[in-house]
Amino acid sequence: MKKLITIVSPFLDEEENLPVLYDRLVRVMDAQPEGWELILVDDGSTDGSVPWVRKKAAEDPRVKLIVLSRDFGHQVAITAGLDYARGDATVVIDADLQDPPEVIPELLAKWREGYEIVYAVRRSRAGESWFKKASARMFYRLFHAIAGIQVPMDAGEFRLIDRKVVEALRGVRELHRFLRGLTCWTGFSQCPVVYDRAARHAGRTKYPLWQLIRLSWDALTSFSGAPLRWMMGVGILVSVVGMLFALRLIVSRVMGWGETVPGWTSLIAAMLVLGGIQLMSLGLLGQYVSRIYEETKKRPLYFIRDSIGVSEREG
Repeated sequence: MKKLITIVSPFLDEEENLPVLYDRLVRVMDAQPEGWELILVDDGSTDGSVPWVRKKAAEDPRVKLIVLSRDFGHQVAITAGLDYARGDATVVIDADLQDPPEVIPELLAKWREGYEIVYAVRRSRAGESWFKKASARMFYRLFHAIAGIQVPMDAGEFRLIDRKVVEALRGVRELHRFLRGLTCWTGFSQCPVVYDRAARHAGRTKYPLWQLIRLSWDALTSFSGAPLRWMMGVGILVSVVGMLFALRLIVSRVMGWGETVPGWTSLIAAMLVLGGIQLMSLGLLGQYVSRIYEETKKRPLYFIRDSIGVSEREG
């Protein structure tokens, strides 16, 4: 039978970009030997994006729509698309057209060679500030150092994953999700495809700085307990410094080396340093305990308000 490729694209207020995304996907995918379907996942849009998708789905049965009940976040929206993907392989691509659909044939070519995960690696990043590029490099280096998972440098969510990988990811239902890390964590055979990332086609980014920071924090804490060990190390270091300082005062008093009159400055400074470290340590520990609490509730990752063209989820 003819194989099927599922394309999953989450969107949030992308009314200007969706028609262009669809047209470019049609040109690219109709030239491939496999059949294809497009699952568009609405993550809380308030513009005309959803009405446009409804109209297009009525015209082209290959277009599917999932409308989440609210904005559950980019990672969860991708998860919803993967849950309903029927293809022998699934391509994840954002709707802002920074990741060109014209790269998909290269991903498919590697998949046909037998690779089960083909991730797109950015050679250049048009339209992004130096701060974003530098912070991304710093995050990946830090993640590699502490997580033990080799997420490729400059690789985002744009990738192809085989159905076996999709099935594996469906079994991972943690609330705080870092999908590019989870995809690499599953193992399977992987390879990169290098491309030039374009600037956003239209509209404004839906990933402000605070959301990037939150995603980075989720990634670091989901894959490693290293931050807890770091705080323990800081506590040990401060304790050693404090004991050495106390020893110096005792020796100075016994030997009569200068004045040893206690002063408010040193006392308050020591209290602030120790108090700050204790509060940071408790806050960090609280973050991990909070995540344990959230996971034990086993709430669904998302709710669907409406859908078009998708079958009942398997499993």
